Amino acid sequence: MFDVLVIGGGAAGLMAALTAGQRGRRVAVLEHGPEVGRKILISGGGRCNFTNRTMRADRFLSANPHFVKSAISRYQPAHFLDLLARHRIAWHEKKLGQLFCDHSAQDIVQMLLGECAAAHVSILTDVRVYDVGKSDVFRVQTSRGDMTARAVVLATGGLSIPKLGASRFTYEVARQFDLAVVQPEPALVPLTFGGEHEEWVRALAGLSLPVRVTCGKMAFEEALLFTHRGLSGPALLQISSYWSAGESLLVDFLPGQDLAALLMTLKKEGSKAKAAGALARWLPQRLAQAFAQQGAPERTLAEWADKDIRLMAERVHRMELRPQGTEGFAKAEVTRGGVDTRGLSSQTMQARSVPGLYVIGEAVDVTGWLGGYNFHWAWASGHAAGEVAGAE
Repeated sequence: MFDVLVIGGGAAGLMAALTAGQRGRRVAVLEHGPEVGRKILISGGGRCNFTNRTMRADRFLSANPHFVKSAISRYQPAHFLDLLARHRIAWHEKKLGQLFCDHSAQDIVQMLLGECAAAHVSILTDVRVYDVGKSDVFRVQTSRGDMTARAVVLATGGLSIPKLGASRFTYEVARQFDLAVVQPEPALVPLTFGGEHEEWVRALAGLSLPVRVTCGKMAFEEALLFTHRGLSGPALLQISSYWSAGESLLVDFLPGQDLAALLMTLKKEGSKAKAAGALARWLPQRLAQAFAQQGAPERTLAEWADKDIRLMAERVHRMELRPQGTEGFAKAEVTRGGVDTRGLSSQTMQARSVPGLYVIGEAVDVTGWLGGYNFHWAWASGHAAGEVAGAE
C-alpha cells in the first residue's frame, strides 16, 4: 500500500514523486525501462537544457492556452535554479535564455534521485504496468504484483523518441476513466519535402543559415538546416509545432535586410556580376547558385530590369515551401496533443472527474517551444501534482 504511485520515471514523474515524498507520504515510482531519466540524459547534447529564463504562457501550445499559467507561475525557473544550487550543479546560459548544465545531464538525474532518496521515495525499474483501476483506492496491476494507492500520477510522456520506450499508456488509462485525448502528433520535428521542392532542398543538404520562417501567424527567426530528407534546425523545429498537413511555409533567407535595395545599388554601380555572384555577397554560395538557377536573367546585374530585381528579392525574402510531412515521432523532440486539459485542474493537474488521478508532463496537451520550455513544464506540472497528492 502506497500513498502515491507515480507511473513513469522521467522528468515530470521524478519531480512529482520527490515533491509528494517531501510531504511525508509513502511514494513509489514505477518505470518500465531499466533506468529513470533517460530522456533527460540525451537532451541538450548531453547537457540538458533544463529551463529557460523567459517563462511565459505564450511559449506553449495547447487547446487551452491559459492552462499552463497556474503551474508555471508557482514553480518558476528560479525555483529549479535554487535546487541546482543546493546540489552545487554548475550551469550556463546560452542564446535566447536557454539554461544548460556545465558538466552533464547526468547531474540532473542524480540530483532528482538524491532528492527522491532523501524523501524515502521508492524507485522501481523494469516494472510493467498492466492496468489501473479504482474503487475506494487505486489498484495497479504490475509485473511485480498488485499495488494499491490513494493517488496515481500518470507521467509516461508522449510518443516522441520511441527508442526510449515511448508508449500510449497514459492515453489508454485516460480514456478508461473517460478523459478525452487530443490527437497526439510529432512536434519540434524536421519536415520532409516531395515534388518540386524535393530536389532543390536535397541539393543544399548540409547548409545552415539564419532565416525567418513563417506559418500562418507564427514566425521564428533562427537557424535553418538543409538535410538529405528535408529541413531541420531550430527555426524549422519551432515552426513545425504550428504546421499542419497541407499548409505552406514562407522562408525569408535574408531577414532584416532589403535585397531589392542592395541589388539596385549594385545595378547603379554598373556591377558586372551575374545572379549567383551578386547573391553570394549576402547568401552562402550554394544557396546563391540555387536561386540563380530559378529563372534569373543570364545578363550582368547592370543589365537587369528593375522588375527582375524585384522578382529575385521576392524569391529570397518570401520563398513558399510546402512540406510533404514530418520525420515522425522517431525524430520528434516532443509530442503535440495528449490528455485534454478540459478534464484536468490547471492548479493541481488532477482529473476533475476522478479524484486522486493526476496527469502531468508531456502526456498532457501542452507543448513548449524549443529551448527548455518542455522540461520546465515537466518540473512545474510535476510539482503541482506532487504538492496536492502528497498533502491528501
